[in-house]
Amino acid sequence: MLKDIIDAAYGRKKADIVLKNGKVIDVLGHGIIEGNVGIKDGVIIGIGNYEGMEEIDVKGAFIAPGLVDSHVHIESAMVTPAEYARAVMPKGVTSVIADPHEIVNVCGEDGLKFMIENGNTVPLDIHYMLPSCVPATPFDHSGATIDGDMTRELISKYSLKGLGEMMNYPGVVYCDEDVLKKLEGSKYTDGHAPMIEGMGLNAYICGGIYNDHECDSAENALEKISKGMNIFIREGTGAKNLEELIKIVEPYNLRHFAFCTDDKHLSEILKEGTISHCIDKAVSLNMDPIDAYTIAGYNPCLFYGLHRTGAVAPGYKADILVTKDISCTDISLVFKNGRLVAKEGEPLFKTSAADISNVTDTVNIRAVRSEELEKEFNSNEPVIEIGSSLVTNGVYCQSREGLSLCANIERYGKTGNKGLCFVKGLDIKNGAIAQTIGHDSHNISVIGSDGENMAAAVNALGKKGGIAVVENKRVTAYMELAVGGLMSNKDACTVVNEHENIVACAKKISPEGSNMALMILGFISLLVIPHIKLGDKGLFDVDAFKYI
Repeated sequence: MLKDIIDAAYGRKKADIVLKNGKVIDVLGHGIIEGNVGIKDGVIIGIGNYEGMEEIDVKGAFIAPGLVDSHVHIESAMVTPAEYARAVMPKGVTSVIADPHEIVNVCGEDGLKFMIENGNTVPLDIHYMLPSCVPATPFDHSGATIDGDMTRELISKYSLKGLGEMMNYPGVVYCDEDVLKKLEGSKYTDGHAPMIEGMGLNAYICGGIYNDHECDSAENALEKISKGMNIFIREGTGAKNLEELIKIVEPYNLRHFAFCTDDKHLSEILKEGTISHCIDKAVSLNMDPIDAYTIAGYNPCLFYGLHRTGAVAPGYKADILVTKDISCTDISLVFKNGRLVAKEGEPLFKTSAADISNVTDTVNIRAVRSEELEKEFNSNEPVIEIGSSLVTNGVYCQSREGLSLCANIERYGKTGNKGLCFVKGLDIKNGAIAQTIGHDSHNISVIGSDGENMAAAVNALGKKGGIAVVENKRVTAYMELAVGGLMSNKDACTVVNEHENIVACAKKISPEGSNMALMILGFISLLVIPHIKLGDKGLFDVDAFKYI
């Protein structure tokens, strides 16, 4: 095979495929080269006057390296890895670095194995990191536990890239014994350090943390770069940092940036793409297009040791996209390992039914009674105030008027805990929304006007879990997420339609805040994002890292 590649590169043999008359985006030399690109045995043989067994005239379109999502939780799209690949590959993504900490918090090693095996059935390269926080904090009650000893074992067993985002900042800087064991068992560890600075950041980085995707200010990102971290510019559904961070990208620090989505809804992926959308937005904000492609593909390949990947150059993997515009919004062809996998926005590969037998029926609670979800209002207790981001504050209110009731319910049959609080900013009327998506332990989160509607929503989730909407004590929408209560085993179009119905029904009980209600349910229990959150034992002060 190597001889054939060399012979084809020299011109002694025909290439398998030649993309003719293109404008090659050269991320190595920072320019655009007009010419023909030859491919042999899944490898780029070069740009030159090549002849091929198959020749495709791209008619002056741009030929670019395949895109890489440097940090993503596939579960957030609510489809299996195989179906996710069908959604993102037509948008130019050929590799992702995935942290499956949602499904692993629910199902442990079975969840990790499911993600790997299902992902192996499609062309997309899914490079998995081992979740570092299962559970996310010592205060969480999830479906599984992965300790320091298991960390080293699982990274080796499944040949993983390293350790996923280390969210337990206190565990790192205060040298928790098990956290240190996890860090020492990983050759590469992703970061999660919102608002961390100064000596605390120094200590965190010394734990062997290489990057961060939680920067929401230019100043914080610049400090992290100067201290040796790489910055993943995030543009997902709930968190969008590109506009703020893109203004600090300069030629001298370009090598420290990549794009990521972290969490992005499927409907948005199908509409605008993931990393291609980052390129388009960055270029619209006056970023040099070649720089945008560099951080969209080449840089993350360097960060994660994806050798000979991320550029259109001799000897590099033939992961290529063809786009009619340099902003990457009109992708016509996508090649993976030299194979055409998508054309004019449609995938050219199919998926088979996923075996979910080891990752389903994960809700293990008895029917909930309405009185268990009622709470008397107390003006001396803080209320969670939500805004336009995942950061939530604690405020004090003088009355219950305009407040919604919220609960976090342990769903694995371990403790039976139910944390309750009031939430300001949604004002749900005569109804409730419940779901088994609740980062990162993924217990049941429910928000509503009263205990009776909330109990009806929780009980509608069944053993498989998903999302339920109740209006006037009647279930108006239910979306089954049979895979760990997080993902559907249905096709992408069906999942989008079902979710749109959920949103429409949620809008009837929360006209102004239906989308925010669904988002806040997913993150109100994430005990590592400031400032006040709700765990299954009640209100949690993230800054003090303890229950109130």
